[in-house]
Amino acid sequence: MPGTINRSQFLRGDFSGQLRPVRPPWSLPEALFIACCTRCGACVSTCPYEIIKEGRGKFPQLDFSVSGCDFCRKCVDICEPKALHYDPADETPPWQLRASILPGCLSLNAIICRACGEVCEEQAIRFKLETGGIARPLLDAESCTGCGECFSVCPVHAVEISPRDPCSQAA
Repeated sequence: MPGTINRSQFLRGDFSGQLRPVRPPWSLPEALFIACCTRCGACVSTCPYEIIKEGRGKFPQLDFSVSGCDFCRKCVDICEPKALHYDPADETPPWQLRASILPGCLSLNAIICRACGEVCEEQAIRFKLETGGIARPLLDAESCTGCGECFSVCPVHAVEISPRDPCSQAA
């Protein structure tokens, strides 16, 4: 029946049934990933930042609440079934994730906080001082690697890491 969701999707707030877990970097497309991944847990145990967790069905997924990903490729190197595949000749980014700043951002609400900009190695998040003392965060989506560092340090969870909008790539 179309529009039906399971209990797990309901409890996660996925009322549309469209949310997908964030897989480790260089994951194959979701259907291929699910077919190839043996759920051995090697990528989970090898991640130096412990951001790869065992998710639903024991498939690996990322949890940026602790730290971000530095793309060390240890998870790729240990993945024997090649559900994670890095090709140095291919210049494709590790994933199509990007950060976005939500309205609850402290800086947007005239409270001094620049934690996300301070940890962003790519300098994709900068702050522009405006009248009234608001330092508006400016996010350069092209520079953002979707590493999740900004998410992990945000004290009010006003950063969202999600797949890049396919429409924005065409622009």
